[in-house]
Amino acid sequence: MKKYCIVLSFSFFGFACGNQSNTAETKEGEKVASVMDNPDYDKGLGLIGKSDCFTCHKVRDASTGPAYGLVAAKYEDTEANREMLVNKIIAGGQGVWGQIPMAAHPNLSKEDALSMVKYIMLLKEDKK
Repeated sequence: MKKYCIVLSFSFFGFACGNQSNTAETKEGEKVASVMDNPDYDKGLGLIGKSDCFTCHKVRDASTGPAYGLVAAKYEDTEANREMLVNKIIAGGQGVWGQIPMAAHPNLSKEDALSMVKYIMLLKEDKK
């Protein structure tokens, strides 16, 4: 019983000390409880889930294509980078992440591709 209480105490202590805030700040300066509360998260994830994207990409692990977290880490979340990534999703590409080409998605609207890019940028890991 004593061991159980000690383990339980350490578990609780570890949870309490290791609980990092997943808060983010929007461009307007409002606090968002977590990236999952951002409206771009659900919309982008839904569009990616309905497409063939998860065939080659995963959120945190490399697969045929780079992990979305690595893409978010590589590119600063600027209007120019968003536009470049939107165009790359629609037109396809090759050479940035290796020699395996990314398939083009010409039937995807720019608006939907932008929602996907916004979702991907939300996956940037906090480097604090």
